[in-house]
Amino acid sequence: MTLPENFLWGGATAANQVEGGVLEGGRGLSNIDLLPVGSDRAAIASGQLEHLQWDEKHYYPAREAIDMYHHYKEDIKLFAEMGFKVYRMSISWTRIFPNGDDAVPNQAGLDFYREIFEELRKYNIEPLVTLAHFDVPVSLIKRYGGWRSRRLVEAYVRYAETVMTAFKGLVRYWLTFNEINILIHSPFVGGGLIFKEGDSKKQLIYQAAHHQLVASSLVTKLAHAVDPDNKIGCMLAGGMHYPYACRPEDYKQAIDSDRENYFFIDVQARGYYPNYAKKMFEREGIALAMEDDDLEHLKETVDFVSFSYYSSRTVSGFEEDYETTTGNLFRSIKNPHLQSTEWGWQIDPLGLRNALNQLYDRYQKPLFIVENGLGAKDKPDREGYVADDYRIDYMRQHILAFKDAVAIDGVDLLGYTSWGCIDLIAASTGQMSKRYGFIYVDKDDEGKGSLKRTKKKSFDWYKKVIASNGEEL
Repeated sequence: MTLPENFLWGGATAANQVEGGVLEGGRGLSNIDLLPVGSDRAAIASGQLEHLQWDEKHYYPAREAIDMYHHYKEDIKLFAEMGFKVYRMSISWTRIFPNGDDAVPNQAGLDFYREIFEELRKYNIEPLVTLAHFDVPVSLIKRYGGWRSRRLVEAYVRYAETVMTAFKGLVRYWLTFNEINILIHSPFVGGGLIFKEGDSKKQLIYQAAHHQLVASSLVTKLAHAVDPDNKIGCMLAGGMHYPYACRPEDYKQAIDSDRENYFFIDVQARGYYPNYAKKMFEREGIALAMEDDDLEHLKETVDFVSFSYYSSRTVSGFEEDYETTTGNLFRSIKNPHLQSTEWGWQIDPLGLRNALNQLYDRYQKPLFIVENGLGAKDKPDREGYVADDYRIDYMRQHILAFKDAVAIDGVDLLGYTSWGCIDLIAASTGQMSKRYGFIYVDKDDEGKGSLKRTKKKSFDWYKKVIASNGEEL
């Protein structure tokens, strides 16, 4: 058998993309609740347009999402039917502390997640919990400017200690920040940053990054103190960069782009700022405000490295090559050797194997693929059934790729959680029509639908994959 017997198969979601119930049970407002569908979404996400309350002009998909807040037992039962060994999810910070730093935690929020974890344990499903999945309390943004402020370190550590203590024995696998490198590309989403006239954007982004990295290291140490059985990881938006041609300038750009991407994980997995980052700070005039013990704190490194992988990226050393771009938040060039999804994400299964090798060579720590999947426009029949052979084919190829990374290349891989195991609102666009799941949810891009759950063809396929530990594809 290619994969170890204890390989963790499962699926992944985020609270803001599935839960809904945004102001129910005492929950407060989070940055991600305020991202509307439509033309303003990008400006708000990038921190260029301040938007800290709902209005009547926009539709906010996170308010209801797929209403897992009221459907979680039904959904977990379906995950169990597929045979999940692990379910990656996130805790909503504002469900625990509505304002981010309240004097006491919200008991209704703690009770809600306890019920979820106990339900998962009932089916022997291991929770893998992200503490902050694009999640910054709006109150902390209004008062302190989000992660630009050192005050968020203390608030985040207290939040983490509260949930780790409350759920000791129920949760053993933790991630500190989801796709932490997205802070560079989408600063409001990643850090609650809103830029004002005269702000030095890069200075603020990397100052916020420093605060998150310190917070992550403090929580990594805390996790082991709360429960020695805890395993804590970091998480990046993965996907290595290919040079557009064999020109030395293109290869140099690929190295530079990879470094920008891996900067956060270099610190979290190695315990110090790399020299290339220090030199970049010098060139850019970035002066990080640090406290005396910060560099010592950073030495507390993660137990494993997790990442999302949807596609590789292609870059050039020449500006004129960027006329055609593709992908999500990352600037890239269309790779002529690869096919693309309906949203322009390029399909590259071998790129997953390449990324696994690059990460394992770089860090020598166990790896975990915590997001991978195909966003597509599913067309259900009258009964709601979707024959999603295209999704099965995409996932089959990527599973074969990571099996090769384990069996041939010797990569230490803990598990695989496919993204959006149940249809959810897409982080990039807020659309429901960009579907990833094995389970179809009856809801459209305008928020209309019955929310009925229906198994797709991929549901039974993935069930066989898990039962055979990846041998039956």
